[in-house]
Amino acid sequence: MKISKVDRRAFLKTTGHLLIGFNLFPLVNCSPYEEDSNLTKPYNGIPVRPHAGKDLIDSWIRLDAEGHVTVLTGKKELGQGIRTALIQIAADELEVDIKRCHIINGDTGQTANEGYTSGSNSIEGSGIAIRQAAAEVKFFLLQLASEKLQAPYENLMVKDGWITSPDKKKTSYWDLVNGAYYEKSITGKAQILDINKHKYVGKPIPREDILHLVKGDAHFVHDLRLPGMVHARVLHPPSYGAKLISIDSTAVRALTGVLKLLIDGSFIAVIAEREYQALKAWEKLKEVTVWEKPTINPVPDRLFADMRSKTQKPEIIQETPNISKQLTISPIRLKSVYQRPYQMHGSAGPSCALAKWENDQLTVWSPTQGVYPLQATLADLFQMDSEKIRCIGIPGSGCYGHNGADDVSAEAALIAKHLPGKHVRLQWMREDEHQWEPYGSAMIMELEAGVSKEGLIQVWDSKIWSDSHSTRPRGEAGHFVSARHLGNPFPFRKGGFSGGAYRNATPLYDIPDVRLQLFNYDGPLRSSALRGLGAYANIFALESFIDELAKASGVDPFTFRIHNLKDERAIAVLEKLKEKTKWNALERSKNKGYGIAFAKYKNSAAYFAVMVEVEKITEKEAFKLKRMIGVIEAGQCINPDGLINQTEGGMIQSASWTLMESIKYDEKGILSKDWNSYPILRANDIPGVEVHVINRPELPPLGAGEAAQGPVAAAIANAVFDCTGTRVRELPITAEKVER
Repeated sequence: MKISKVDRRAFLKTTGHLLIGFNLFPLVNCSPYEEDSNLTKPYNGIPVRPHAGKDLIDSWIRLDAEGHVTVLTGKKELGQGIRTALIQIAADELEVDIKRCHIINGDTGQTANEGYTSGSNSIEGSGIAIRQAAAEVKFFLLQLASEKLQAPYENLMVKDGWITSPDKKKTSYWDLVNGAYYEKSITGKAQILDINKHKYVGKPIPREDILHLVKGDAHFVHDLRLPGMVHARVLHPPSYGAKLISIDSTAVRALTGVLKLLIDGSFIAVIAEREYQALKAWEKLKEVTVWEKPTINPVPDRLFADMRSKTQKPEIIQETPNISKQLTISPIRLKSVYQRPYQMHGSAGPSCALAKWENDQLTVWSPTQGVYPLQATLADLFQMDSEKIRCIGIPGSGCYGHNGADDVSAEAALIAKHLPGKHVRLQWMREDEHQWEPYGSAMIMELEAGVSKEGLIQVWDSKIWSDSHSTRPRGEAGHFVSARHLGNPFPFRKGGFSGGAYRNATPLYDIPDVRLQLFNYDGPLRSSALRGLGAYANIFALESFIDELAKASGVDPFTFRIHNLKDERAIAVLEKLKEKTKWNALERSKNKGYGIAFAKYKNSAAYFAVMVEVEKITEKEAFKLKRMIGVIEAGQCINPDGLINQTEGGMIQSASWTLMESIKYDEKGILSKDWNSYPILRANDIPGVEVHVINRPELPPLGAGEAAQGPVAAAIANAVFDCTGTRVRELPITAEKVER
C-alpha cells in the first residue's frame, strides 16, 4: 500500500481543537516502571514549564537516558484499555520493544490539553496524534544518526531503538537524545510506518493494568494514601434546591478526631483525622441539621406529558421539502412513540478525590475525565490563575460520562482550602453518588415513516424531546453542584442542548426525505452525559421502528435493513452477523424470540450489529435474556482483545439499562439512593455474550466505546416482540409491561 505522509497542517487540524494552549511540563518523578505508579510516588506541586506549543514533538513522546519511552496523552484511562492501545501505536511507530514504553494519562502538569475523554474518540484523536508524533521522533533521530554515523538517512535500519548503518556502525535513540528535549515541532516530513511492518498494532496485547488489578495493588484514587492525609465528608442537601435552616454543631465538633466543621451557606463538610471519624461525624450531622425542602415537579407520572406541554417550538435539525406530502402518498405508513426514563451511571465505587493547598497553589488528584476542563473550572471557583492549579488524573470508579468525579474534586479543593499544607481526602457516600450524580436524560422519540411497495423507506419524520446531555464543567463554577450551595452561590447556566439529544436520530439508511425536530426540555432532575448520550434512546427507537416497518412490509428484518442501505461496510457487518448467528437455521418456537439491530455510532464512528435471543422458561416468566451475539467494525483494530472487552461491556451495560434501570423519585426528592432502590443486572443474570471483530487495517481506526449501547436495547425489544407478541416502546422493558 502507499505510505502516507504526516502533513503538518493535517496534524494541527486533527489535534488543534483538542490542544488549547498546551504547554509541556517536565516529567517530574516520572518512572517508566508501572510499579512506581502515581499512587506510590505521586506528582505534587506546580512544575516549571520549559516548553510551549501544541505542535511540539515533546508534547507526546519523551525518551530518557536509560532506554525508556514515555507516551503522554491528555486522555484518561477509564477501563477502556487506551493505555495499552496507545502504547502499541507508539511502540510500532518508533520500532521499539513495547516493554520499554510507559504512558502518562491526563495531568495538567505534563500532558496535552485534549479536553474530555468522551465521545469514543481517544483512539481516533489521541491515537492518531501519538502515531504522528512518534513518526516525527523517529524521523528526527534518524537525521541525527545519519550525521553521526556518516550514512544516508534512507539506508539506516532501526530495531528496538538501535540504529544501524550499512557498515554496521550503531547508535541508539537514547544516545542521540541523552535525556534532553527535542526542541522540535511537527515538520510534516515524517512517514507513517507501513501497516505490514506492525508488530503490536492489531495484536491482542494484554492490558498492562490488569495484573495490578488482579493483585489488588493500589490503583484507584480511592487507594491513594499521602503523608499526613486527613479525611472529609460532605453532607449534601437532602434534595434539589434544599436550603439549610439551622444546624446544632456542638455535638459534631466534640466528636473524637474532628478537626474542622465547615458551613458555607448550604455547603456543609467535616474534616477528621481518620476516615471512620469523618463518617461518624457525617452521621451526626444528618441528625442535627434542619432543611427547607422545595418540591420536585413534575413527578414521574406527569413527566412525559410535561415534556410535550412545555416545549412548543422545535429546533429544526434537518428537513427536506415535501415531507408531509410524501407521508400521505406512501403505501405503507407507520407512527410510533418511544420513551426512556432518567437513568444513572451507578458507579460501583462512590466518587473520591484528594486536594492540597500549598503556597497559594492547588493540586488535585481526581478521577475526572478531563483534567484541563476541571482546572479551568476550579480557576473560576477560586477566582485564581489556572496556572496555579494542577489536576492529576487518577483512575476512579467505572464511568463513561459525567458522574460525581468533578463535583467531588471541587469539594475536596473547597475543603482543603481550610487546611493548607494538608492532603485532604474526600469520598462520597453511596447515597451521595446515586442522588447527586447527573443522570442520563429522560427522552421521547416520536417516529413516522412511509415505505414503498418494494420495501424501500421513502420518508422519515422524527421528533425528539430531551433535556441536556452535556452539563460538564467547562470553565463555569456553577457546573459544580456544591458551588451552587455556597453562601455566595455560583449561577448554573445549563446549556449543552441539541447535539447529544439527537445523536444517531438521523437514520444511516438511504432515505430520500428526512425531517428531524428537537424539543429542548428543562427537566426536574440533574442531567448530563451518560454513555452514548442520546444515541442509546434514539437507536432503541429507530431500530425498533425499523423492525416494525419490516414486519408491516412483510420482509425479513435482515433483508429489510440491507435493502435500505448503501453503506457497504454497514452491509458487511449485518451479513457477518447473519452468518455468525446462523439466522436462517435458528430454532423457531413459541418460547423463543430473536431480535436484531444495527447502528453506526454517531453515523461517523464504529459499526455494530447485534442479535439477541430471549426465552420464555415458564408460564409465570415473561421472558429471560439468553444470549447476545455482536459484530463490530471499527476500521483498523489496534487491540482485538480490548475492542472485544469494550463491546462486551457495552452490551451488558445496555442490557441492564434496557431491562431494569429507571430513576425513582417523587416530589420530595430522589428515591433511588442505593442498589436496592436502583437495581442493576447481577452477575448471575448476565447472558451469554459473543463478539466478532471485522478488522480493516487499511482504514483509520474508529471510536468504538459506545457503539453497542443503542443496538442492544432495540434488539432486546425486537426479540421480546418476537417471543411474546408484545411491542414494548417504553424503557425499561419489564415483565409487567410485557404482560399488560
